[in-house]
Amino acid sequence: MLPVTAWMLLGGALVGLVVLDWAGGLYWIPYHGPAKLIGALVIVALAVVSPRLDRRALPVAACVCAVGSLCLSVWIHLEMVGASQPLGFAEPAALVWLLLLVARRGKPSWVALAVPLLGMAIVLRPVSVSVRQSTTIMALLFALAAVTALGIGLGMRLLLADRRRQAAALRLEQRTEFARDLHDFVAHHVTGIVVQAQGAQAIAGRRPELVPPALQRIEQAGSEALTSMRHMVGMLRDADGEVTLTPLAGIGEVRTLVDEFSAVGGAHARLELEGNLDDLPVEVSTTAHRVVMEALTNVRKHAHGCTEVWVRVDRSGDRLTVRVSDDGRPRHLSQSGFGLKGLAERVGLIGGDVEAGPVTAGGWAVEATLPVSPAASPAKAAAS
Repeated sequence: MLPVTAWMLLGGALVGLVVLDWAGGLYWIPYHGPAKLIGALVIVALAVVSPRLDRRALPVAACVCAVGSLCLSVWIHLEMVGASQPLGFAEPAALVWLLLLVARRGKPSWVALAVPLLGMAIVLRPVSVSVRQSTTIMALLFALAAVTALGIGLGMRLLLADRRRQAAALRLEQRTEFARDLHDFVAHHVTGIVVQAQGAQAIAGRRPELVPPALQRIEQAGSEALTSMRHMVGMLRDADGEVTLTPLAGIGEVRTLVDEFSAVGGAHARLELEGNLDDLPVEVSTTAHRVVMEALTNVRKHAHGCTEVWVRVDRSGDRLTVRVSDDGRPRHLSQSGFGLKGLAERVGLIGGDVEAGPVTAGGWAVEATLPVSPAASPAKAAAS
């Protein structure tokens, strides 16, 4: 949709060309002058309202006008004397504008028909009476104008299509990130709730005094899950919505994850931090937090007979190694799960890699190696 000012300028320019043709005597030619005036007014009127037509109606109307213009050219060629000058500027200018607009936003199936018809209507009018030097030069100038309009229209069409592809890719990336957050946060809390509920059920008959603390921990985990869910739903709101985003989790929150894991009962988790972890890039620290969260969640769900979990975060030079291992019995994880797959994608975004599998001494380990060099930041920025 054109702005009102541009729309008025378009209409004024085309009307001015009609007045110019009138003043030049184009519409005073006997027999054919009124027909050319009516044709020019119809095509100019369509050009003026064309910005308000939809993708299908625009090329259809342009085809009708192009066919009408070609029929008029044929009639002029058959009936007019060679001394007459069937040349004007209003009708070709309006057709050039329609060509540009059709190429820019017309429905593809109709564009393939409308573009050749408009091109012929524009180029053939000057030579409709006779082919001589002056009419040939004018036809070439009109052809140049038509090709220029077609190029501009197609270029704008490709630009808009590229923007739509970028917007679709951005939406897909946001949905993927939302899916990762949904799994990492909500599944982490829900898994804890299930484990604690199972533990409370198991001790209810033998140690009833331990049930109320377990229920309190379940309530706390449920509240945290609800908070995470509200946070992620808030991310889906429009930008105008008032959403309070929680701060990014990093290395400082890893200790909280370990403490909460141990508080649930069952396996006991130990945390070991090595190296300077204070100046880590934000994308590295948040990814390390996600690695620990996903690994502890998998321990709760899959580690049978696990009593000890070791969490080690070690910075050495420009690499950060995050390793979570347990002493549970080796097991096979489903390849259709989203956790490790999403974790590998997230680690790969910053140039790192992650491995998961059984260890020689027994148990299971997840180990991620993350780059700490400044080059990691642009990678994350490009992904965002």
